[in-house]
Amino acid sequence: MIQDERWEGVYSFEDSSYLMEILTELRSKETENIKFRKGLVKLGRYMGYELTKTMEFGKVKIETPLEHTEGVISIDRNNVFIITVLRVAIPLMEGLIKTFEHARVGIVSASRGKAPDFEIDMTYIKIPHIKPEDTIIVSDPMIATGSTLVKTISEISKCGTPKKFVIVGILAAPEGIKAIKDAFPDVEIFVTKVDRELNDKGYILPGLGDAGDRAFGEPINISMLPLMHNLD
Repeated sequence: MIQDERWEGVYSFEDSSYLMEILTELRSKETENIKFRKGLVKLGRYMGYELTKTMEFGKVKIETPLEHTEGVISIDRNNVFIITVLRVAIPLMEGLIKTFEHARVGIVSASRGKAPDFEIDMTYIKIPHIKPEDTIIVSDPMIATGSTLVKTISEISKCGTPKKFVIVGILAAPEGIKAIKDAFPDVEIFVTKVDRELNDKGYILPGLGDAGDRAFGEPINISMLPLMHNLD
């Protein structure tokens, strides 16, 4: 895990050859949906494990079959609240839950409009009660303009004050990280890699394309489908 010198509280995993190999597969346009989803799950699980290194643990006395000894007990790991930004964050959340098995889960449905405004349409937000001891992990694979996450954190903050706010993503653009840190300086960001820049359509370069479409397939506009007639 490497701290990015440009911002406080921003970390990447470019020092992990294992994660870089998974990222390489995700970037390839030849990687089909199932492998793409499995790659997101792998990254979520590994990054969750790395997150535990930043969490608080306590000491506890236990008795083995042979003698008394001292062990550790989780404090923060058992007070995790994962916010999933639909739809591409679902596999990433699945991986995170493999590490944070006691986590509560909230759902946010948000879509980003087209350039140049990139307006955010948030149509649904459902989250459990936030407790002061909670570590909130917002899972969103692609941190591009940062506008979705800024709005998401703004809405979540209305529901209580947690111990810590964390964002877990696969790729980030410098523009998105700056937008988030400008709005919420205390939020920590963990990504596999910080990429070079955004293009004029708001896509990360070199990136990996539309992560939602690559994970679940390109959606069809239902309004354009022909009507099905009753043949009875």
